[in-house]
Amino acid sequence: MTFADFLRRIGADTSAKYVGFKCADDYYTSIDMPTALHPQTLLALTYDGQTLPREYGFPMKLRIPTKLGYKNPKHIQAIYVTNTYSGGYWEDQGYNWFGGS
Repeated sequence: MTFADFLRRIGADTSAKYVGFKCADDYYTSIDMPTALHPQTLLALTYDGQTLPREYGFPMKLRIPTKLGYKNPKHIQAIYVTNTYSGGYWEDQGYNWFGGS
């Protein structure tokens, strides 16, 4: 499903600036709301009609084809909407928020 549909379905405040993710493998990241609402941003819960396999990111993963691969969190355990930029694992290691900048 599109991530925008998911956010609307759960009643998230889509006027907030960011969406953050905490993952089972201690990875964390955040994206801006325009990216979250982009029609190509997808939340995957299944693969080939079956529950998403562990090796593909169970229980859920986000696919953001408009961003670099490190902005595609897997094993998502928590999703939160905020107006405060919470950074991300790779950004905290010195990588840029937007690739190429």
